[in-house]
Amino acid sequence: MNSTKFDSEVTLWVFEEELDGKKLSDIINEEHENKKYLPGIKLTSNVVAIPDLVTAVKNADILVFIIPLEFASKICCDMAGHLKPGVFGISLIKGIQHNPGTLLLTSDVIREKLGIKISVLMGANIAQEVADEQFCEATIGCEDEKQGKIFKELFETMNFKMSVVKDEETVELCGALKNVVALGAGFIDGLGHGGNTKATVIRLGLMEMISFAKIFCKKPVELTTFLESCGIADLVTTCYGGRSRKAAEAFVHTGKTFEELEIEILNGQKLQGPPTAKEIYNILKNKDLTDKFPLFVCIYEICCEGKAVKELITCLQNHPIYKKQ
Repeated sequence: MNSTKFDSEVTLWVFEEELDGKKLSDIINEEHENKKYLPGIKLTSNVVAIPDLVTAVKNADILVFIIPLEFASKICCDMAGHLKPGVFGISLIKGIQHNPGTLLLTSDVIREKLGIKISVLMGANIAQEVADEQFCEATIGCEDEKQGKIFKELFETMNFKMSVVKDEETVELCGALKNVVALGAGFIDGLGHGGNTKATVIRLGLMEMISFAKIFCKKPVELTTFLESCGIADLVTTCYGGRSRKAAEAFVHTGKTFEELEIEILNGQKLQGPPTAKEIYNILKNKDLTDKFPLFVCIYEICCEGKAVKELITCLQNHPIYKKQ
């Protein structure tokens, strides 16, 4: 990061919680570690945690949204009217907003509530690996060329490389849909099938992701976007190491609900796969397109309607893609 261009202090809004009798914001500021959500990783001293939202954002020139999907709308409402003129932002939130039967991206909500330009950053970025400074990459979706260059300079390091594309909607949609496919990969792991079967889920899942984007994105979809980190790379890493995959495998082995598993194995983090699968299904049903997306529909039915997990294999065996060949 260019220290002469950007302010050295990074203000971090923290939803105040207590950990071992101490406020989380105090822990971050005094011990420079988020012991609840990223234990063992030292933060630099220029990261300052502030529990009051308005105070945290009022002097910001750039807003970086990394919050649970379901709180985005309310948090934006609380921020509205308290921002500097000319502020712009970027969202790292992966998922689809609840909006029965119609596709609503989180960037749409932020744009509507705050009236600011908003870009997105998605990619194969499992948090622990990024924090450990293992080499990885990400995709910035930004239609504004000038802002895209600013975001690239802001985020890029030797071990965290950025590419910038203008296809914002597709970049963001990839970040949501890959969690649905990852559920399928986790079910395959839970059933005890190997890499061949999981590769099939990934391939067919990618095809359904592309088809969905072509139908529902408001602007033309660039197929090359799926070759970026936000596309195939994020899909693969999530299907092998992501939270949705992990929870789906545990769903098969334990018989517990996803709500129970979220509490037990995710340490307060949110699981986006099941709610995204539900939103996708509702959109497809509203448009009478469920027969065009059998994998997405089958994963939803397993998650939300009690369909047997083993039926995923039947879904793969009978996928219409094979009837075209």
